[in-house]
Amino acid sequence: MKNSEIIVGLDIGTTKIATIVGRKNQHSKLEILGHGKTESFGVKRGVVSNIENTVDSIRRAVDAASEMSGVDIKYVNVGIAGQHIKSLQHRGNIIRGDNDVEISAADIETLHNNMYNLNMSPGEEIIDVIPQEYIIDGEEGIKHPVGMLGNSLEANFHIIIGQTAAAKNIYKCVRKAGLEVVDLILEPIASAEAVLSEEEKEAGVVLVDIGGGTTDMAIFQDGIIRHTTVIPFGGDIVTEDIKEGCTIIKKHAEELKLKFGSTLASENKEEEIVAIPGLRGRPPKEISLKNLASIIQARMEEIIEHVYYEIRNSGYEKKLIAGIVLTGGGSQLKHIAQLTEFMTGMDTRIGYPNEHLSKDVPDDIASPMFATGVGLVIEGLQRFEKEKAKEMATTGEKRKLKLKMRKEKSDAEPVSFLERIQNWFDKDEIE
Repeated sequence: MKNSEIIVGLDIGTTKIATIVGRKNQHSKLEILGHGKTESFGVKRGVVSNIENTVDSIRRAVDAASEMSGVDIKYVNVGIAGQHIKSLQHRGNIIRGDNDVEISAADIETLHNNMYNLNMSPGEEIIDVIPQEYIIDGEEGIKHPVGMLGNSLEANFHIIIGQTAAAKNIYKCVRKAGLEVVDLILEPIASAEAVLSEEEKEAGVVLVDIGGGTTDMAIFQDGIIRHTTVIPFGGDIVTEDIKEGCTIIKKHAEELKLKFGSTLASENKEEEIVAIPGLRGRPPKEISLKNLASIIQARMEEIIEHVYYEIRNSGYEKKLIAGIVLTGGGSQLKHIAQLTEFMTGMDTRIGYPNEHLSKDVPDDIASPMFATGVGLVIEGLQRFEKEKAKEMATTGEKRKLKLKMRKEKSDAEPVSFLERIQNWFDKDEIE
């Protein structure tokens, strides 16, 4: 088997911007060809707050990945998150003209596209529509309806909504950095692809990705995504608490968190002290590790409470056999799995993106910090393969028929969210 298409994932986070270049090898594992990481100076809580700084960080991360991989990077799959993201469930249906004709991929596509026509609040757009299960003539729980017979075709959809302006700003930054957006992918869905197994998704699991500015959540049950949300707190707010509580500068607060941080104060002794260098010749400042852990624990308890509220609110609390999987940079804090288990009563593990990676991948890429970046490459590969399969299915007469149908209904056919942003951006360039 030949190596597959090269896919690039671009994770635009609050604390870091990461670029990962990868492709599938002959064993269907992800081979990382190169990666780049830079500090993120223009993003707050997952939303772009400074275009120029973000563009500069993107360029540096992409250049580093390009140099390492030897790939001229032009097209990227971009992660989207931020506190403006929300989701809802909706059921769509179509009545088919002839129930003696098998349900086709075109019927599924029509049903899927209809979801983009739902009315949204001003300033909001549908980012993605994910089918959960299909219903044919009242028969529920069908996952693959193509080829079946039926008059009424319905489906439950998980619809992800975001603010148009926030998505446009991300798109604008990527374009200004000299890149083209292949797809905008919700970050918790990307992270889930990297760290969750199919068995966990089937059994019922909560993915919690603790990033710098936000904590992203995705709930799966029976192999289907059931709930997604973004909590507007992350590792940065813990650093701010340490800075205020210990009266030290942010740089020292971040170093303390990474080297000595713990989410359980009871695991540290009073006499454990660490010294922070004084500013401009001032004497060093002594900080108790027990006090440091108390500050971290208080904030992490708040984040976990938000997570547990969302789990209960989803209605799937009693159906999540596989418990909680923590990933992202914030999941690397000591004892965080124990604190989560204690507060929620659910089994908890730390999710590493190494299950899908080939053996020769650098250790730092197999860290929870890069779960979203690796997931963007995996999700990008899956979407690319789906598109390729769709193209192959519409060759010859089928292709001609589809083009004819498309021409006839082009005025009524919905335009995807990404296409709308591209059209808006292209129109601005013309003007």
